[in-house]
Amino acid sequence: MNRILLSSLLLTLLAACSSVPIESDDAASGTTDNIAEQALRVPDLSTMRDTPARALSGKFKQVSWSSLPGWESDSLDQVWKGFINNCKGLMRPISGSLAQQARATPRAWQPVCAAAVQSGLTASTASTDSVRQFLQANLQPWQLLDAAGKPARNTVTSYYEPLVHASRSRQGEYQWPLYEAPDDLLTIDLGAVYPELAGKRVRGKVVGKRVVPYDTRAEIAASPERQPRAIVWVNDPVEAFFLQIQGSGRALLDNGQTIRLAYADHNGRPYVSIGQWLAKKGELPLAQASMQNIKAWAKNNPSRVQEMLNANPATVFFREEAVTDPELGPKGAYGIPLIGQRAVAVDTKFVPLGAPLYLSTQQPASSTPLRRLVFAQDTGAAIKGAARIDYYWGFGDKAGAKAGRMKQPGEVWVLWPKQAGAPSAR
Repeated sequence: MNRILLSSLLLTLLAACSSVPIESDDAASGTTDNIAEQALRVPDLSTMRDTPARALSGKFKQVSWSSLPGWESDSLDQVWKGFINNCKGLMRPISGSLAQQARATPRAWQPVCAAAVQSGLTASTASTDSVRQFLQANLQPWQLLDAAGKPARNTVTSYYEPLVHASRSRQGEYQWPLYEAPDDLLTIDLGAVYPELAGKRVRGKVVGKRVVPYDTRAEIAASPERQPRAIVWVNDPVEAFFLQIQGSGRALLDNGQTIRLAYADHNGRPYVSIGQWLAKKGELPLAQASMQNIKAWAKNNPSRVQEMLNANPATVFFREEAVTDPELGPKGAYGIPLIGQRAVAVDTKFVPLGAPLYLSTQQPASSTPLRRLVFAQDTGAAIKGAARIDYYWGFGDKAGAKAGRMKQPGEVWVLWPKQAGAPSAR
C-alpha cells in the first residue's frame, strides 16, 4: 500500500476533515440492508405520511441554471446512479423524530422520483445530455445565502475511504484492534426530550444506578477483559487510527478478502489530535506531523505507541459489511452508499440530507475550479455553518492524498423540485 502523505493541516483539523456519521433512521433501527441493490419504488403521494416541518437556518434565493458557474461543463458521470440511490432514501418512510438529522421533504420529491422511474434512464444508459435535460426540466436551483442575505461562502474540506491491512486474528504484525460496538454502550437521544437539541446524542454506560460517560480509548486498552470484540487486527497502529478518524474504511485481510469496516458508533468522547500531542511533547514539530512522520515516530518508539494513541480519548466502533460494488463507498448519515466526488457532508441546520447540491470550489491546494453536482448524504462533527462542506473524494491512496490537502473556499446551490417552493425539511 502506497503511503499517503497527509498535510499537517489535516492532522490539526482532523475533526473538520472527516465525517463521523450521525445515525440515519436505518442505522438507528439496526437496518443494514444495502439500499443500492434495491429497486426504486415510489409510493403514491396520497399514501405518503407527512411530519411537521423542520426549520432551516439557511436562506435561499431562486436563480437560473445559467447562473451556476461551470454547470454545462460538469460531465455528470455517476450522477444518475447517485440520483436514483438518493430517491430511494427520499422515498423511505420517515419517523419525524427530532433525534434524527433534518431530511429533505419526501412529499416534495415524490413527483421528481416518479418521473425518474418513468424516464426509462438507467445508470448504464443515461448520457450526460439526457441527465442534464432531466435535471433542468424537474429541478430549480436555489442559492444558499448567509444571515445577511448574501451568497454564503465557507470552507470546503474533504475525506475519503482508506485501506488497511488486517487479519481476523491477533498474530505476528497484526496487533492493533478495530472493535465492534460494545453491548453496554448506551445512546441517549436528547432531542426526544429537548427539541432544541434535535440530532444531539449522549453516549454512556450504566454503573450501578447511574449513567456515566463511556470508557476512553485508554480505559478500553487497559481492560482486556472488558474490551469489545475485535472485528480485525491491523498491522499498523497509525493506519488503524486514521481509519477511525475517517469513520469507515476497507480492510484487505491476510487471506486476500476485502471487507468494509462501516461506522457503527463511538464512545462519545471528544477528539484530540495526536499530531498536536506529539508537538506538545516536543517529539515532532507540528509542521512535520504528517502521517509518514507519525508512523516513523511510532516505529522508533514502539513502547510509547499506546501512550500516543491514548492522547485521543475518542474511539470509533465498526460493523463489517461486504464490498459489493467497488464504486460505492460506505453509507453516510443518510443511509445511502457514498459515491466518490458525488457526495458531501453538510450542516443539516442549513441543508437537509437528501438534497442534491451544486458545489463551486477549487481543487486541493489550487485555484483550479472544481464544480460538480453532489448529494448531501453525510454529516460531520465539525461541519457547521452555511455552505460548510466536507467533500467525499472516494476510496484509496489517491483520494486520501487529495483529501489531505483540501481546504478551499466554496459556494452552494440547492437543487429543489420545481413547483415545490424553497427547500424545506422534515
